[in-house]
Amino acid sequence: MATKKSKLTGSIHHAGAAEALRLAVGEDKQYSDGITRHRTEVEKQVIAKEGKAAQIVTHLPDDDSVSEEVSLYLPDVLKDAIFVGHLVTDLDSVAGAIGAAALYGGTPAIASEVNSETAFALEKFGVEKPRPIEDLIKENPDADICLVDHQQTSQMNPSISPDKIVGVIDHHALQSKTIVTDKPIYIDIRPWGSMSTIIAHTFITHGRRPPVHIAGMLLCAIFSDTLNLQGPTTTDWDRLMVAVLSEIAEVDDIQLLASQQFKAKSKELAHMSAVGLVNGDQKSFSFDASGFKGEIGFAVVETTDDEIILDRLLELLPEMVACKKERGYTGMFLAVVNIVKLHSNLLICGPTELALAKEAFGGELRNDTTVMDLGNRVSRKKDFIPVITSVIKNGWTKPSGVNRGPSQIDLSQLGHLEVDPEDPYGNVKRVDSVLQGKDMRTYSLKQEDPTECDGNGEPITID
Repeated sequence: MATKKSKLTGSIHHAGAAEALRLAVGEDKQYSDGITRHRTEVEKQVIAKEGKAAQIVTHLPDDDSVSEEVSLYLPDVLKDAIFVGHLVTDLDSVAGAIGAAALYGGTPAIASEVNSETAFALEKFGVEKPRPIEDLIKENPDADICLVDHQQTSQMNPSISPDKIVGVIDHHALQSKTIVTDKPIYIDIRPWGSMSTIIAHTFITHGRRPPVHIAGMLLCAIFSDTLNLQGPTTTDWDRLMVAVLSEIAEVDDIQLLASQQFKAKSKELAHMSAVGLVNGDQKSFSFDASGFKGEIGFAVVETTDDEIILDRLLELLPEMVACKKERGYTGMFLAVVNIVKLHSNLLICGPTELALAKEAFGGELRNDTTVMDLGNRVSRKKDFIPVITSVIKNGWTKPSGVNRGPSQIDLSQLGHLEVDPEDPYGNVKRVDSVLQGKDMRTYSLKQEDPTECDGNGEPITID
C-alpha cells in the first residue's frame, strides 16, 4: 500500500498518550480559563493498558519483517487475495482491508466510495485510498477475494462472485443472508468491537509490527466502531490494541486524535440528503418466527449533534417509508445516536414500527409517536437488533385493527432518485414522490385500513 507524507508530528511517544499520561497525577485537567476537563475514557484506558502495551511493543521487531517460522502460521489461501469490505463502506472495513492486505500479502480494495471519517484517517496517516473492487476484478477476473467486516450477501459488492471468496474476517453475528460456499474457506470471526482489532491482534501474535501508517488506520477504525471505547461492544482486546497501536503509530495526544476523527465524521452528516441518511448505514434482518415473517431494515446515524438530524424529521420519515416500500421491508427503523452523550432516539414511520418499538424498547414517545427515546442504547449490534429479535422470537405479531400508514402507497407514486445538480456535495435526492411535503406525523394517523390486494399490480400494504 503506497503512503504519502504524513501529517503526524512530535517525537516523544509513550503508549500513544504523552498528553494523557501527563494527567496521571489527577483525574482532572485544569485549564487557565477555569474550565475543568475530566479524563476521557480513551485516556483512562490507554493509561491503564500502558504497561501491557509497552511490554508487547518492545518485543516486536523494528519493522514489519517476518521470519520463515512465523510465515508458516499464516494461511496461504489469503496470499495475493483482494481484501474488501462491505457496501456503504465505513472506516473499519477500509482500514481492515488495508491492514489485512499488509498482513497476509494481498491488495486492499473499497466496495463503495469512502465517507468523510475514512477520508480523514487516510489523510492523517498518509495512506492512499484503495482502488474500487470493480476495477481490480476487471483487471483480474480470477482473483481470490477475502471479505472483511461482513459476511452477508446483501452487504457484498455485486461484482464479487461467491465462488471466488476464499476467506472472511469479521466481528458480526452470523445472521440472515450469510454467504454459502462450495468449498472450505478461511474464517476468522471474533466477538470484538472492531474488525481492525482482529487484524492488529493477528499482527502482534505473529510477531509482526504493523507499519506506522497501518497502525494509525487500525487505531482510528477501532475508535469508530467502539465509539471511542465507550460503546457496548467494546472488549478488553479493543482497549489493549488501542494502547498498542497508538504507541506504534506514534500518537502524542490520543484524545486529540479521537476528537478530530469524530468531528470529521459528523461534519459530513450536515450535508447529507435524507436519502443518504436513511440509506447510508442501513442493514436488513430477516425473521421467520411463529408470529412474524418478514424483513426489517435498521439504519443508524451517528452524530455529535443529534438535534441537527432530528430537526429534519419531516424529510426523514417520508424517505424511510419510500425505502421500506422499495425494498419490500415489513418494518423500517432509523436510530439517531449521539456519540458524545451516548444517547439515542428512534424514528418511527408507521404503526407496525410503533407497535414493535413499544414492545421491544418501551421508551418515551414524542412528535406524535414518530420519535422514541432509547436512552443509553447506542449499538445496533448489541442494543437494538438483539432486543427486536428476542421480542419476535417470543411470539410478537403485527397488530390488527389499527390504522395503516403511508406505505400503502403504490411504488410508482414514490418518484425516483437522482443526483441533485445544484448540490455541491453531489447528494442523491428523491423527486416526484407523492410523499413530498407530507407531514408523516399526522399522515400515518389518518389513513384508513385498506384492503390488501391480490398481487395484480395494485398497491400492497406492507406495514
